[in-house]
Amino acid sequence: MLASTAGSGNSKDLSIADAVARLSGAERTGTPAAPVRDVLGDTDIALAYAVQQELVRQREDRGAVPVGRKIGLTSPAVQRQMGVDQPDFGVLFADMDVSGRAEIPSGRLLQPRVEAEIAFVLAEDLADGELDTAQVRAAVDYAVPALEIVDSRITGWDIAITDTIADNASSGLFVLADRRLPLDEFEPRDTTMRLYADDELVSEGSGAACLGDPLAALAWLARTARSFGDPLRAGQIVLSGALGPLVPAKPGMRFRAEIDPLGEVTTTFSEGSE
Repeated sequence: MLASTAGSGNSKDLSIADAVARLSGAERTGTPAAPVRDVLGDTDIALAYAVQQELVRQREDRGAVPVGRKIGLTSPAVQRQMGVDQPDFGVLFADMDVSGRAEIPSGRLLQPRVEAEIAFVLAEDLADGELDTAQVRAAVDYAVPALEIVDSRITGWDIAITDTIADNASSGLFVLADRRLPLDEFEPRDTTMRLYADDELVSEGSGAACLGDPLAALAWLARTARSFGDPLRAGQIVLSGALGPLVPAKPGMRFRAEIDPLGEVTTTFSEGSE
């Protein structure tokens, strides 16, 4: 899905192969791996996306169906912590959507954390034009409250920018609420968010915490996806990025996010592996 930047038969190819083997092995065995920045470097964004591309290709070869994208690193505080000045993105697959399940299968996850965000569903392609906030706003069909369950195949979440990009932006699962709201009925940057774990307030924030405006994050993604030769398409889901700090999750925990005025979204982690 993403355009590769590495040539064949060189050290970059070996680095990609090493990182892919490490991350795919962690997913297969359920045991987190050492960071991959030792073979990718700390700053080679293009090389990290090449690893993501190969992992996405392998997943598609196994029958997984892409349904959209997720945006990560939208919080300035997180960017400062990781020493980066840009967000990143990953690919969403149909089997990552656990909205219809009574419980999230904890056994599918290694080191889950939960964050509350806005999910946009597109009515139009975002392949041409300026791809500014006005254009992406017009392309959105509706928005819903969402919980993203981020996960890392890297031991102890010991990640730099290249680690998380290579690892499909530390993607895991996601939950969408049923209530749909068009953008002419609310302003994404003015939303407020409260996230509860077992009825205890554990995170709060606002739309302004997401690159200043979740629509600005969507515009960034639209331009970046097009630059990789794989623009956003009508019908796809886009997770905006967190509206507040993420929270570690354990089996049996119940999460509820209130995103005003969008509404609520809830989920519960299973006690066992299913």
